[in-house]
Parts: sequence; C-alpha cells; structure tokens
Amino acid sequence: MEHVSRRTVLGSAAALGALTALGSLEAEWNAADAATLHGHLPRHVDVVVVGGGISGLVAARKVLAKGHSVLVLEARHRVGGRILNHRLTEGGTIESGGAFVGPTQDHIKALAAELGVKTFKEYTTGKSVYMSKQLGKMTYDGTVPPDPTILLDAALLQSRIDQMAAELDVAAPWAHPQARLWDSMTLGDWLRQNTLNKDVIDVLQCWTEPGFGADVDELSFLFVLWYVACSGNESNKGTFERNSDTADGAQDSRFVGGSQLVPLRMAQLLGNRVALNAAVTRIDQRRGAVKVVSARGTVRAKRVIVACPPPLVREIEFLPAMPARRRRLIAHMTMGKLMKCDAVYRTPFWRAEGMNGFGIAFTGAARAVFDNSPADGSVGVLLAFVGGQTWRTYGNQLHADRKAAVLKGFADMFGDEALHPIDYVEHDWTREKWTRGAPVAIMKPGTLTSYGPSIRTPHGRIHWAGTETSTYWTGYMDGAVRSGERAAAEVNQHL
Repeated sequence: MEHVSRRTVLGSAAALGALTALGSLEAEWNAADAATLHGHLPRHVDVVVVGGGISGLVAARKVLAKGHSVLVLEARHRVGGRILNHRLTEGGTIESGGAFVGPTQDHIKALAAELGVKTFKEYTTGKSVYMSKQLGKMTYDGTVPPDPTILLDAALLQSRIDQMAAELDVAAPWAHPQARLWDSMTLGDWLRQNTLNKDVIDVLQCWTEPGFGADVDELSFLFVLWYVACSGNESNKGTFERNSDTADGAQDSRFVGGSQLVPLRMAQLLGNRVALNAAVTRIDQRRGAVKVVSARGTVRAKRVIVACPPPLVREIEFLPAMPARRRRLIAHMTMGKLMKCDAVYRTPFWRAEGMNGFGIAFTGAARAVFDNSPADGSVGVLLAFVGGQTWRTYGNQLHADRKAAVLKGFADMFGDEALHPIDYVEHDWTREKWTRGAPVAIMKPGTLTSYGPSIRTPHGRIHWAGTETSTYWTGYMDGAVRSGERAAAEVNQHL
C-alpha cells in the first residue's frame, strides 16, 4: 500500500501561515488556487474517489479508517460540492448552497458533531406570511396557512401522499404494484385529477421550486412519493410534513459558521489525500485494476467511488462503457434549476415586528422566503429560493432587474424597509460548471421504473455515491453522508 502524506493540502508552511491568519478553515481552502495538492499525484492508491463534496469526503474517510490508501479527485478549486459558504462583508457567514438539517437526519448531525460544527435552530418565532392571488396577503401562526379555500383539499392531498409514500420500499420504489401507474404521470397530473382548486397546485409549487428546482409538471409522481418516503430513517416513516416544515422538519436547523465547515474540516483531516482542480475525464478498467485519468494526472487504483452529480458522470468516458440501463438512467437525471438570492440588512428588522421571516407567495420572484440570518443575528438576511419556472422567468434577467424583483417580493411580505439592504448576494447553481443545477437531480415520468434499479449497482470496480443514490434523505446533506458511507462499505468489503 503506497504511503500518502498527511501534510496539509496547502503544501507549504508559508502558505499555511498566511492563510491561517485569515482566521478560518474556509479561508484556508477558498482563498487561493494555491490550496491544492502540490506536485504529482501518487501513481497508485487503493481507492480513488471522484468528487470532493460531502459524499466523496465521507467515503474517503471511511476507506482510510480501514487502513486503505485513498485519493479524492475534485474538479473545483474548493471542496463541498453543492455546499458553499459565503462570508458577508458585514461579518457572519451564510450558505449559498445546502444549509438545513432536521429530525431523522442523524448521519449528517453525527458527522457535524464529530467535527465540532454546532447547529442552531432556524428562527421561527412570530408570524409567517402567505400571499395568494385570491386572498392577498395574510399573516398566520403555526405551519399551515389559514386559507379557507384550500385547507380541506390540502389536508386530504397531504394525507393521501403520506399514505402512498408509506407503502414504498425506499430502496426499491419501482417494486410497488402501482409504481408504473404513478411513474406514468407527473405530480401536476395527479394534483389536477384530485383537486379542483388550482391554488393548491400553487402552494405545492412553492414547495417544489426550492425543494427540487422544478415545477409540478416536471416531476414524476412516483419520484415525488419516493422523495417524501425518504424523509425519515430506519425507525421513522417519511412524511410530507417532515420534508416541508421548518420547526421539527427538514428546515429545522442550520450550522453555526455555515454548512461548508463540514466538508472543509473533513478535507483538512484528509490533508493532501484531496487533490483540487483535478477533473476526471476517463475511468479505464483493465487487467484487474482501474486507471483514472484526470486534469492533474493519472492514478491507478483497485476500486473507484464516483460521487459527483449525474450530468458530470455523463461526461466521463468509461472503458468498458457503463451498462445501457445505467447510461439511460444518468441521461434521464437532470439537475433542477435553482438560485439563492440573499438580501442583507443591518438588523433582522422583521423580528421586532413580530414576523419570523418565512413567507410563500403565488407570484413574483420571491415565492419561498426564509430568515437566513447568521446564528448570532448580527445582521438580518432574507433568502429567496428562485427555482423552476420562477428561475426561467428571472434567472436570465439583468442582475439589476432581478435584484429589484426579489427585493420587491421581500417588501411585499415584510414592508418597505426590505427595499434597502446593505448587501445583496446571489448564487445561481445552473451556472456552476461542476454542478449544472441544484439542489438535486430530478426524475421525469418513466425514469424510476425503467432505469431506477441500476442506481446503486456497481459497474465492475466502480461504485456509486452522491446524495441521489441514498435511500433516505436523497437530495439532502444527510443523504450525501449515507451514500458515502454505503459506497465505502462496499469498497472496504472487496478490499
């Protein structure tokens, strides 16, 4: 087994000292392209991991813990994948990528605790805002908008979704007797068949646009049921409420210092077993070994774990080629369209007015809004998820026009003070070369039942990770951790 140095990935004491002076692991990893593995890659390791997001880094640590040599090849100049911190000019950190954790997400929370990354509760004290076309603006307590025109329909639909989701095997949703029927229609099709009130569809759209980066007519109904079923763990059935709620739901808490601290601290522990700017272009399995070709050089390994978004897997040349079903699955998994828009204020002024910063609106650029302020509340931050059709409307506008539209949405909810931020931050994940969208790869009708069984099946010595391959909390950080653990267990068993 070839020895791989534990020296920090920064490469030199001078660089380490200069960057450490900036005061954080985040600065150490993101300040400059100097934060990469210097010199040549090792010629041989036991395992190569393709992708330095949470999933790939977890897999690398689990492989290393069993005494095997490992190398992570990451295409970007940073680690974290779809997890990205943004340091505010006024101080404090927010997340431009994945941020929230909640009940039953035990794997990500355990990992964060091990790494010394603390959580804090999302701010929920006070009233939320609901803006419908028929009733205009309403404020309310609790989790359910008191819209009398949709309450009964919404409750019945949610109950039916939970019942159907509870019947699915999260490891094989395609095996359900009704799977082909449910996979033949979109969520929008099913909603129109089961309600006469279009406002219910608008409410669901306020869930799918931030949750999937897609609209109700882009999502297979079976895929949505599976996604809901995944919102649990081995002891708790997934429910729509747990997936969509803030308090006691998937948006319950965030990480102090930003979620990217989790992959940053894993990378620091792995040292120069992580190579940045190392996009993989070919994986060649021949003569009992695997040759991985990257922008930084070629490495031979006994096993490979691929832990990157499906669109990037499509761009890797596999020799021999992936099985036809696996190729078609990857071809049919497209990334959602999502950007996060944050407005920063001197204080979270809405809190003083009895508002919690959460709101949903049927129209405009700010359809799903959260209080995204740092843990200490040193500044106030309102976050708009701009996804799906809303992204198509506003994503390609001039920056100034889109900013004005987002701020108007905030002002409609929380007053004209929202029109005057001290800073405004955007991150469009569709323009990330090494992601191509967010937050998750979506599946249209026919995908799961036709190609789903290949989602975790190894291709020779190649194993698959990434949040999309998880059986619980797919699309979330917890799913990323779980998938990395599973892939590493497969590899360790073979080694």
